[in-house]
Amino acid sequence: MMRERLTQEDVKKIQEEIEYRKLVVRKEALEAVKEARAHGDLSENFEYHAAKKDKNKNESRIRYLERMLKTARIITDDSQDDEVGLDNRVEVYFEEEDETEVYKLVTSIRGNSLDGRISVESPLGKALLGHKVGDRVHVKVNESVGYDVIVKNIDKNTDEEEAIRSF
Repeated sequence: MMRERLTQEDVKKIQEEIEYRKLVVRKEALEAVKEARAHGDLSENFEYHAAKKDKNKNESRIRYLERMLKTARIITDDSQDDEVGLDNRVEVYFEEEDETEVYKLVTSIRGNSLDGRISVESPLGKALLGHKVGDRVHVKVNESVGYDVIVKNIDKNTDEEEAIRSF
């Protein structure tokens, strides 16, 4: 089983979700099941089956998150002032395409390339960590494929709004 790499902030968010699901969602789901059950014949009671399904989905999400916390490796988001680190925005120049992209490096549970967030577990994220502005970095996709990028800018500001304006 792959151990997720989580920061303290990730752990806090996951614990908050677990608590919310146990205290709020679980209660609502149980009420919905009870209410649907009261409507009579369960074999043809669509409402009842939907309510049971929602309840089970919530319970399995709770188990999934608890398991993730139990097996996670806690990592620090500290990095040198001039180095690419976790939660930094990085402006990267792709030589072959002659294009510049901006990414925010995040832990794997927060990665979403459509949103400009890439996981530190991804080939690009892994390659960029610890590098400085001006560094040419080789990104290894697999044994035989790779490409080079140049670190153009590092934004240590973790405030989303500020970071967007700074580039």
